[in-house]
Amino acid sequence: MTKIRTAVVGAGKMGSIHAKVYSELDSCELIGVVDTQREQADKLAGRYNCRPFTDCEPLFGKVDAVTISAPTVHHRDLAKAFIENNVAVMIEKPLATNIKEGKEIVALAKKHNIVAAVGHSERCNPVVQAMKRLNIEPKFIEAHRISPYPFRSTDIGVVMDVMIHDIDIILSLAASTIKKIDAVGVNVIGEHEDICNARIVFDNGCIANVTASRLALKTERKVRVFSRQAYLSLDYLKKEGVVIKAAPNVDVVEWIKEHQQAGDFDFSEVNWPDLLHIEQLDIEDAEPLRLEQEAFLKAVAQKDAQPEVTAEEGLAAMQCAEKILAAIKKHKWD
Repeated sequence: MTKIRTAVVGAGKMGSIHAKVYSELDSCELIGVVDTQREQADKLAGRYNCRPFTDCEPLFGKVDAVTISAPTVHHRDLAKAFIENNVAVMIEKPLATNIKEGKEIVALAKKHNIVAAVGHSERCNPVVQAMKRLNIEPKFIEAHRISPYPFRSTDIGVVMDVMIHDIDIILSLAASTIKKIDAVGVNVIGEHEDICNARIVFDNGCIANVTASRLALKTERKVRVFSRQAYLSLDYLKKEGVVIKAAPNVDVVEWIKEHQQAGDFDFSEVNWPDLLHIEQLDIEDAEPLRLEQEAFLKAVAQKDAQPEVTAEEGLAAMQCAEKILAAIKKHKWD
């Protein structure tokens, strides 16, 4: 099997992780690492026995696919350069600095028939993958993603940096167009918002309440999903979750209704959870970034395959994020 030739652009934290994953995959060969800071490129390339570069041009014709993990402001120009040289791109979230640039990337990939993916790695979290297998139709989604200040990604706010993970997952779950968004947010350290809460109402009736903060005292990444089929409580960080399906609990609900109507039973000593049929979600322990890269490389090798998150889906997440940012400006924090 011919190995896919790969490279990583940006030798920061995420670039280092992507380089590590590429170096471990049998389906590809890590050719090089690009960073404008020579020392950074040399260090990362030396770690994974590939070539360092300070410019992308030498890679044209030598690689088939790249991961772009440079600062967001450079995404459009880097993606354009690689796509126009027939190189597939995996772009770390967010897709671009703004909607206009995001649309340019999507249009370029379509024009040149090149695979363009977005690195919403949380979509590959085993918890999300397990939830996806349940094929639920959510009516209400509540997501919390908070952490201490990271001292990175200061060129964008918490919505584009952190909340966008949950936006992408929520859009894939709701599978509907957005009807209305209300949001409130505040900046504390820099010029961009550090805390945000948004309420997204979809045309199909689903409602999502999303909170993101990068000023918390602890790290927490949780989601609760309510649907007619089941209730789910999931922890992305611990990679665990419980599901309470409607069908196995119908008899319990009917039993409670009957006795409440009859008034012939003392419920004061009843513990509600003890009555329910609760299942631990079947979660496979897998590295999200590895699943993401494998799906990307499969899409590069097989034209009928799709990356986990396409550029179009990354753009949709950005468009939702922009609406949230617009709602924040409308609802000023006095």
